[in-house]
Amino acid sequence: MTTAREDLLAAGLAVFDRDGFEGATVAAIRSHARASNGSFFHFFGSKKELAGTLFLEILGRYHAAIIAAVDESCDAREGVARLIRAHLEWVVSSRREARYLFEISRSEWTEEVRGAQRAQNSRLAESVERWRAPLVARGELLPMTSLVFFSQIIGPAQIFCRAWLSGRDRADPREQAEILIACAVRAVVASDAIQKPGEPA
Repeated sequence: MTTAREDLLAAGLAVFDRDGFEGATVAAIRSHARASNGSFFHFFGSKKELAGTLFLEILGRYHAAIIAAVDESCDAREGVARLIRAHLEWVVSSRREARYLFEISRSEWTEEVRGAQRAQNSRLAESVERWRAPLVARGELLPMTSLVFFSQIIGPAQIFCRAWLSGRDRADPREQAEILIACAVRAVVASDAIQKPGEPA
């Protein structure tokens, strides 16, 4: 059974997805959640506060999916593949959340939300770094900052994901997984480690 707060967040996601941030109203969110005015303002001071809270909760779920994709047992090539597949799978299986996370204007966030976002991003980078750093040290992954690494891994996949989320392209972005993985491997994996086990040099 969901709580009143969870109902309001779910209603907010539905209304923002339907009407956009500007078009969404507290009244529409309350109506969708079947919540009273008092109930809404017990949990959230404004539409903007609900939107920021929702953003951080969805961001946390997305990060959890990415973090769970790799561990220290993954070699360079396998880890890259798992990260890309995890991103694509989360976007497709959580389409409404992904639209909200990647498409809504960040100009609406308060500094408090931005600070919490930076903290979450840092935790994601630290978690992935626990897998990545030993591989960089062994020369299996090319040395680069976390930001550059993520841009090479997630950036190209996002082109397909954004087109799919917006409806510009109906093709499932997971269909591009193999080519995205191949390109990312060439971008971040040392040439000596690209060769699959058992392949001739």
